Amino acid sequence: MLPQGRQSAILARARDDGAVRVTELATLLDVSEMTVRRDIDVLVSGGQLVRVHGGAMLPGSASTDEPGFERKLTREEPEKEAIAREAATLVTPGLAIGLSAGTTTWRLARALSLVSPLTVVTNSVQVASVFYPAAEATTQVLLTGGERTPSDALVGPIAISALRQLHLDILFLGVHGMDENVGFTTPNLLEAETDRALVASARRTVVVADHTKWNTIGISTIAEFDAVDVVITDDGLPAYAQGVLRDRVGELRVVSARG
Repeated sequence: MLPQGRQSAILARARDDGAVRVTELATLLDVSEMTVRRDIDVLVSGGQLVRVHGGAMLPGSASTDEPGFERKLTREEPEKEAIAREAATLVTPGLAIGLSAGTTTWRLARALSLVSPLTVVTNSVQVASVFYPAAEATTQVLLTGGERTPSDALVGPIAISALRQLHLDILFLGVHGMDENVGFTTPNLLEAETDRALVASARRTVVVADHTKWNTIGISTIAEFDAVDVVITDDGLPAYAQGVLRDRVGELRVVSARG
C-alpha cells in the first residue's frame, strides 16, 4: 500500500475509534512501526491528528472533553445492549448494587428494573429515573446528591460523603476510556474522585465498556486495571487489547453485538 493509502486508513481508523496505536496499526497495515510513525508524522504536521503516547488521536479529542448523555446514548447501541445483557447475569435478587453514570449502565438499569428485590445506589439522575416508574415496591433506589456534570453524574463532596458510608455487593462502572498505561479514566476530575469512592464501597467492581473506549484517555484515572474484578466489553475490541485485559484484570468477558 502506498503512503497516501496508509495515511487514509490511519485517519479513517482514528475517526472510528477516536485514537490509534502504533503497534495495532503496524499489524493492521502489515508494515513496521517506524513506517506507521512516519505516516502519523505526516498527518500530525497536516493538523489531522494529534500525537499522544503510543499513537495519535483526533484534534479536539482532549482529555477533558466530556460529551453529554444524549450525545453518547446513540453511539454503539448494539454493543452496549449486549454488554448490559451480560452484566445483568451477575445480579441476583437481594443484592446491594452500585451503578455509576453512563449510557451503558443506563441500559443495564433498564434490564435490572425487573429484578426484585434490589438495593440500587447510583450517582446518575438518568439511571435513577429508569427505576422509579418501573421498580417493584421491594426495590430501594438511593440517589446520591452532588454537583451535576454534562454526562448527568452527581459528583463532588456530597456524593463522596454519602458513598463512604455504604457497602455494596457489586458495582457496575461505566468509564470514558481505558488504556494499558493509565487504566480506566474519565474527563472530569470530580467524577473520577466520586467513582473512586464507588469502587472503594464495593466488594466487587465490574467495568462495562464498549470497544471504542480503548485508547481513549481522560484527564483522571479512576482505577488501574488490576483493581477491577471483571471487564465486560464487545468483540470489536482488538485482539491485542483483549490480551492486555486478560492479563491484568480479574476476568474478561467479551460479548457479540450480533447476538
